[in-house]
Amino acid sequence: MPVKNRFAELLPEITAWRRDFHENPELLFEVHRTAGKVAALLKEFGCDEVVEGIGRTGVVGVIKGKTDTNGRVIGLRADMDALPIIEATGVPYASKTPGKMHACGHDGHTAMLLGAAKYLAETRNFDGTAVVIFQPAEEGGGGGREMVADGMMERFGVQEVYGMHNMPGIPVGQFAIREGAMMAAADQFDIIVTGKGGHAAKPHDCIDTTLVAAHILIALQAIASRNVDPLKQVVVSVCTFRTESEAYNVIPQTVMLKGTVRTMDPKVQDFTEGRIKVIAEATALAHGATAEVKYMRGYPVTMNAPDNTGYAAEVAQAVSGKVDTDTAPLMGAEDFSFMLNERPGAYIFLGNGDTAMVHHPAYNFDDNAIPFGSSWYAGMVESRMPAA
Repeated sequence: MPVKNRFAELLPEITAWRRDFHENPELLFEVHRTAGKVAALLKEFGCDEVVEGIGRTGVVGVIKGKTDTNGRVIGLRADMDALPIIEATGVPYASKTPGKMHACGHDGHTAMLLGAAKYLAETRNFDGTAVVIFQPAEEGGGGGREMVADGMMERFGVQEVYGMHNMPGIPVGQFAIREGAMMAAADQFDIIVTGKGGHAAKPHDCIDTTLVAAHILIALQAIASRNVDPLKQVVVSVCTFRTESEAYNVIPQTVMLKGTVRTMDPKVQDFTEGRIKVIAEATALAHGATAEVKYMRGYPVTMNAPDNTGYAAEVAQAVSGKVDTDTAPLMGAEDFSFMLNERPGAYIFLGNGDTAMVHHPAYNFDDNAIPFGSSWYAGMVESRMPAA
């Protein structure tokens, strides 16, 4: 099962779809043009069913094999949304929408899955049903959660689900995967510190919230360095420090801290949430101030099931001959995790070569990766549901 010749033939067409998506990026759930084009193409391919509006703006296509003796249903997922970034690639097909660009390669993911859908609809050389899932709002909107909450798994009878993401730094055509935790859970927190504002020349008459907040910021770093087992992964990053005043001579009444927590273990996640609250509240109290902590759970850990990881790696090995089955986990997050929480499956990386990292203004998906990605998507269907 090497790269399929059909995808070499389809490469100009799939590339054209990808570059059209790149020129016309859309954010979060507002992917109406993208979803509309995806749905139209799926209908053109002859999918047995095309359903729009799953999880608000998601699209699902159903492709039945030549036979269905085992009743198996395999889901394949791609994300469609872009990022609020000003593009700096200089390519002829750069974003036509100022302030928006496909800086994470979702245009490539969508195009590759469309290519696989076209091939599967043409050949139908499998025994069962393939469900192709095009998801909105991966970049912070939780589109995967919304599609699951909309009953997608039950409605289409999905039994296993697989996803893919390109990865700069891995050679084009190579794959990387690992069993278990592949990407981190991503949570957010707000801390509002309230003291006693006043004139900067009279700090003794105030309770200086900037000082208190600074102590909290430093103390939070002890969670990773002193509270959590060094063999467990945890990141606590304070990314916003904002006062209510921009004056040079005013001690503010309140200061807000905002940040993110990344963990690979639910027990570490629970512990970290509790420690943030204790550290913030106790540190503020020690300085005569108060701290209000709001902790928001985000995307869960992206957890690859053992058997399904093996299936995904076998197909990747057959397609490219080069797959790292023990790649290091990443502390970034991915909302495909919501689908993996509902059904066994796996998430795999596909090399994008020596390019700028994702979420960078100069990032661009490498179209040479398309035949490998489309072959893997199609291969998952044909290998998990071999023709009777």
